[in-house]
Amino acid sequence: MIVRPLRYVQLPVFETLSGYTPKAVERKIAAGVWMEGREYRRAPDGHVMVDLVEFERWVEKGLE
Repeated sequence: MIVRPLRYVQLPVFETLSGYTPKAVERKIAAGVWMEGREYRRAPDGHVMVDLVEFERWVEKGLE
């Protein structure tokens, strides 16, 4: 079996991986620091899914 890492994760998993709380992510979204379709997307069921690839790009840019 081949296991492929996930690109998109829900907020509780993202908190475990990054240390950013769901509230911190919601603040970044509300302030327009993170854009839908770039750092996060909404799943068909409405859950916020953080894009780990774009999160890494955001970190590397040094933007807050």
